[in-house]
Amino acid sequence: MSQRIRLANESDAAALHSLLQQAYAPLVAQDIHFTITRASVAEVREVIRSESTYVLENESGLTATLTTRFPWTVAKNHLAPWPFVHWFAVAEQAKGQGLGREIIHYVEETFLRDTLKAPAVYLATAIRHPWLTDLYLRRGYQPFHTAINPLGVELVYLRKILDRQAFADQEHKPIIRPLAELRAGLTA
Repeated sequence: MSQRIRLANESDAAALHSLLQQAYAPLVAQDIHFTITRASVAEVREVIRSESTYVLENESGLTATLTTRFPWTVAKNHLAPWPFVHWFAVAEQAKGQGLGREIIHYVEETFLRDTLKAPAVYLATAIRHPWLTDLYLRRGYQPFHTAINPLGVELVYLRKILDRQAFADQEHKPIIRPLAELRAGLTA
C-alpha cells in the first residue's frame, strides 16, 4: 500500500471537510461538540491557508489529518507559547491500522521538533471523550489547563515536551522582554 504524508493545499478542502465531518459525527451523537462539526468547506480552506494541515493519503484518498496552529496566529486565543495541534482525524475504514499514530508522530517529531525546533506542543480534547485523552496520555501528553469551548463542551488541555533542554531553557526566559532591555543588549 502506497501512502504519503504531505501538507494539504486548498484543493483538498472539500475532501478534508468530508473526512473531518465523518470522523467527528459520532461525537455529536454523544453531545460532544467541536467547532469543526459546524465548519464549512470555506472555513476548512481558510485553515489550510493560515495553518499547517498535514494529511496522510493513500489509494483511498485522504485517510488521516492533523492541523497545527501557531502562537503567532492573529486573533486566536493561545494558552501557551507553543504550537497547538487540532483537527486530528482518521477515516473510519482506516481505523486500527496505526495511521493516526503515524501522522501524529510525523507532525510532532519531523515537523515540530526537528524542523521548527518547537520545545513543546499542546492540544485540547473533550473531557468526556471516551478514549482520546487516554491516547494522548499514552503518547506523553500531560494535562495543564481546563476550559469550556464556545459550544459548551468541557475541555482538557494537554502539553507534550518535544525537546527537554529547549523547554527548560524557554521556561527560564521571559516571553516578551522590555524594549529598554533589548536595546541594552544590543549596545553591550
